[in-house]
Amino acid sequence: MTHTPTYDIAIIGGGIMGCATALRVAEGGMSAIVLDKDDLGQGASGVNAGTLSLQIKRVKLMPYALRGHHLWEQMGDAVGFAKTGGYTLAFNAREAEMLQERQTLKAQAGAPIEFVSNNALRAAEPHLTQKVEAASFCPEDGYANSSLTGQYYRGRLRDAGIAYREGCKVTDIGHSAGFLLTTTTGQIRASRVLLAAGAWLKPLAALLDVDLPVNARVNTVSVTERIPTLMGSVIGHATGLLTMKQKANGTVLIGGGWQGLGTPQDGRGTVNADAVKPNLALAQYAVPALAKARVTRSWTGFEANVPDFYPLAGALPGVPDAYVLGCVRGGYTIGPYIGQLMGDFILGRDPELPLFDPGRDFTKDTT
Repeated sequence: MTHTPTYDIAIIGGGIMGCATALRVAEGGMSAIVLDKDDLGQGASGVNAGTLSLQIKRVKLMPYALRGHHLWEQMGDAVGFAKTGGYTLAFNAREAEMLQERQTLKAQAGAPIEFVSNNALRAAEPHLTQKVEAASFCPEDGYANSSLTGQYYRGRLRDAGIAYREGCKVTDIGHSAGFLLTTTTGQIRASRVLLAAGAWLKPLAALLDVDLPVNARVNTVSVTERIPTLMGSVIGHATGLLTMKQKANGTVLIGGGWQGLGTPQDGRGTVNADAVKPNLALAQYAVPALAKARVTRSWTGFEANVPDFYPLAGALPGVPDAYVLGCVRGGYTIGPYIGQLMGDFILGRDPELPLFDPGRDFTKDTT
């Protein structure tokens, strides 16, 4: 008779949020297992541009981003953390008005954002275009190396004695006196289950007869060849359609949420050249010398969202002892912290900051 391992909680999804939750519940005495259909940290957690900018976070999520940013700083070299500061640029009067309005609200929410003169901007970043109408600066902005996500959390789980399985796709979830998970590597029993699988949340929740209104964006990132230093800070645009930073090895990472093609159910997304071109054109407008740099690779990653673009974080509606965590805009920055909050919630503690009820009315404006 085959033995079926049993845990206090099974966490489906081995990205930042799932792993951070596992570490938190384990600290509270729960036995946990993390399951991922691929390798840990290889979904959205591992293919994004790694930008850790407070200037591009939503006002309501700023307290979460500030605490998440602090956790990334504590991780340090293990995740390639670098605090460079960051500038967000406006190129015309309409963009300048937008920048003023948005960044003022974010500063009021606690982000150390200030507006800077063109002279100060050019002194700090001499390779930027001269056609800047307005700019804001945040000294806390920076980046980490998202490709190190899986390696980092694999080590953390191992050190904490938390079980994990990679290449383990969950194909069925039975719910009677706990949960029986059928996976491609065998069955697992758990008293509780957390769905933390990002863009794959919708089909997973359907296994428990719950319809989550989850959609997926197909964000594109590009990287250049190694070039001489053109920027020392994270550079963004008032519209949010550009994030850019130059790594220590000279390569420049360019993102901004431009959309590729495909769906999570079909596997990895594909790059859409019609979206990459304007992304690169905006980057070149901001830093004209990029015209001489060759792009060596572009890739995509799925970012899950719900209609109001706030997180799903809490109890899965209608299923006792089941939870869901995901759909966080800016999830790379916020992920380590909201995972801790989720862990506290599962442990029966009062989270430091409120979670986001997955059973809420998504048609209401929650701004």
